[in-house]
Amino acid sequence: MAGFRDIIGHEQMTEHFQNAIKLDKVSHAYILNGPDQSGKKMLAEAFAMALQCEKKGIEGCMECHSCRQAISHNQPDIIYVSHEKPNTISVDDIRRQINQDIVVKPYASPYKIYIVDEAEKMNPQAQNALLKTMEEPPAYAVILLLTTNADMFLPTILSRCIRLNLKPVANEKIKSYLMKNLQIPDYQADISTAFAQGNVGKAIQLAGSDNFKELKDSAVQLMKRVKDIDIYEMGEAVKQIAEYKLSVNDYFDIMMVWYRDVLMYKATMDINGLIFKEQIYDIKKQASKSSYHGIQEILKALERAKTRLNANVNFDIVIELLLLTMKEN
Repeated sequence: MAGFRDIIGHEQMTEHFQNAIKLDKVSHAYILNGPDQSGKKMLAEAFAMALQCEKKGIEGCMECHSCRQAISHNQPDIIYVSHEKPNTISVDDIRRQINQDIVVKPYASPYKIYIVDEAEKMNPQAQNALLKTMEEPPAYAVILLLTTNADMFLPTILSRCIRLNLKPVANEKIKSYLMKNLQIPDYQADISTAFAQGNVGKAIQLAGSDNFKELKDSAVQLMKRVKDIDIYEMGEAVKQIAEYKLSVNDYFDIMMVWYRDVLMYKATMDINGLIFKEQIYDIKKQASKSSYHGIQEILKALERAKTRLNANVNFDIVIELLLLTMKEN
């Protein structure tokens, strides 16, 4: 478990939580809304640890008995709500782990804190059960709902919570963290940061992923030769992408970054803003062969391909149409 000082970015959210502690205006219910791996749980845990810290500051001291318990996930008054069914948090989960437990006063802390991860999985019955507790919560209760989609909550839940939306973290901060703390090389940090799109957890995962490196290498190799692929070779190219069918959106994202690099180089003739700097020879070659309109058509085709696959259009047909657009432009 990390403290506020360990969180990369999210300064506004950290400030909100610390001000609530300092001014003694802690709400009974919060919604932390943001993509997977964006830092929701880290923020919730830092807030919980600070609230229970025996030194009563705006940051967990990491040294007192409560903080040490929190770090090892053994603090009895910081409760992680779990669910047996993978895609549903049921009414029984809420009743058993929150409603029936919340009436018992904290063991040794000022607050009793409930962290509900994947809270969007609460079905309507579970949300209604939670609502009853939210309407008249004990003074010591704090409920933290972590979600990738706050729109899944009932309006009555939303109206009783302070909603905090996680914003993307600046690329410079993510890249700096990868290089300084994880010793990721400059080029690899650039690539991971670009694809993470402001999501620190995703950047860390990509930077250490052999699968992502393989996927990136496959996509780059395909883009280098796509204009020279004959129609009869198209089937092999489709098979190459099909090997990464489960990660095809990441494959498309790599292609998008490549073509944005081509577009940027064509417009500026400057390599400094490029992600694929080490591929400058092929970026230049592509920029000389493609028109501005052609590159824009390829980027649009990539977005269309994503949409079609999400709508369950035949995979091979979608990829073949995409490759033809890339070849012709």
